[in-house]
Amino acid sequence: QVHLGETGGGLVQAGGSLRLSCAISGRTIIPHAMGWFRQAPGKEREFVAAMTWSGDRTLYADSVKGRFTISKDSNTMWLQMTSLKPEDTAVYYCAARNSMTVVTSHNDYHHWGQGTQVTVSS
Repeated sequence: QVHLGETGGGLVQAGGSLRLSCAISGRTIIPHAMGWFRQAPGKEREFVAAMTWSGDRTLYADSVKGRFTISKDSNTMWLQMTSLKPEDTAVYYCAARNSMTVVTSHNDYHHWGQGTQVTVSS
């Protein structure tokens, strides 16, 4: 079992930056693809960014490309968010899947953190 825990959310003005962290623990000897998702009130959970365990491949949603950066080391994954917009407001979740393949559907991820709130004011 993989355990995930997000920190780093908060309130920021439009144009500002935040860095989210995801602590990774548990049974991580099997390489997992990792990802960030977000869910705004009344909306479905949406893909933000993902990467392979080794970091040799990353994917980004078009809406965050060029503004967000995903990265990780052996026990932490980060999401550096810059040029934040009000439409980035959501609960952000980190996730892992029992496969090395990077995918964008939340249905294909097997382990989830509890989420952290990001609010961007205009």
